[in-house]
Amino acid sequence: MTAEALLAGVSPTELETARLGTHLLTAGSPGGVPVVFVHGNVSSCRFWEETLAALPSRYYGLAPDLRGFGGSECKPVDATRGLRDFSDDLQALLAALDLAHTDGGVHLVGWSLGGGVALQHAIDHPEAVRSLVLVGPVSPYGFGGTSDITGTPCWPDHAGSGGGTANPEFVRRLAEGDRSQASELSPRQVMNSFYFKPPFRPTPEREEVFVSALLSCKIGGDNYPGPMTPSENWPGVAPATSGVNNAMAPNYCNLSSFTAIRPQPDVLWIRGLDDQIVSDTSLFDLGYLGQIGAVPGWPGPDLYPPQPMVSQTRAVLEDYRARGGHYWEEAISDCGHSPHIEQPQTFRDLLVRFLEDR
Repeated sequence: MTAEALLAGVSPTELETARLGTHLLTAGSPGGVPVVFVHGNVSSCRFWEETLAALPSRYYGLAPDLRGFGGSECKPVDATRGLRDFSDDLQALLAALDLAHTDGGVHLVGWSLGGGVALQHAIDHPEAVRSLVLVGPVSPYGFGGTSDITGTPCWPDHAGSGGGTANPEFVRRLAEGDRSQASELSPRQVMNSFYFKPPFRPTPEREEVFVSALLSCKIGGDNYPGPMTPSENWPGVAPATSGVNNAMAPNYCNLSSFTAIRPQPDVLWIRGLDDQIVSDTSLFDLGYLGQIGAVPGWPGPDLYPPQPMVSQTRAVLEDYRARGGHYWEEAISDCGHSPHIEQPQTFRDLLVRFLEDR
């Protein structure tokens, strides 16, 4: 990645922290109010580039690549720690930039997986977070295998979540660097079908940037998607102990303790009304896919209902509010999983208005 390939006002940086060789994009003045943007799964910091370029100059925008993504170092993800490897990496980055103890803390913006990382970071370092913006965040109870708003597992071994739920053909095409449109499971086609709400499509130039971001994802047992454990329970796969998707499995990823943190940063939750990835009817959730007949052998709604992802997030944030915290939910119409890409002006208006009040 070169500076010439970036949008005006956005600069690349390579930084060695106490934990990780980290690549990040920055914009604005280092003396400005820090706003840290955390990307989602199978993506990179390049998905935040347009937001960074449009950020008012009084802010200092930073968007790192998580371990195993983009230009950052590829180190194993210990799934048994949930999202703490990513949270600890983020804290090490802030420390290396002398931002870990910034007066008032940093504004933290997380998209999808990055929303879970942001919640984990707030749990781990509540005093370091000025505010939280969650953009289409993964449920506080992880991805897959839970049945109700309190995160009750469908099976004791959490079958239906983890590395075994990733489509192997999609993973193969990622590993091979497939840039084609030849298959509905090519990275380009998956992105345009599910990251965004069709018929939205980025400009040709931005689409190539985003496809490259997907292909930057490091494939393997310790990274994406991670291995699986065979299960006697439907759908036959349970989480293993390493890799990104296993780190989001509900036996390792439970962020509901966010409700009890002190101090309590204000939270803005932004989501697309037509999100197909993080949804109560997610096309990436085996419970919902079983319900619609796309995965055979579904044991029915009593044993394995679709995961109520959005409802789980709302329940946790409502509990946070009941304990004295404040949150606002903004659902954007005609928008899928990536509001900052699909509806950039609406997203920026919501973001900046929220930041300015804090």
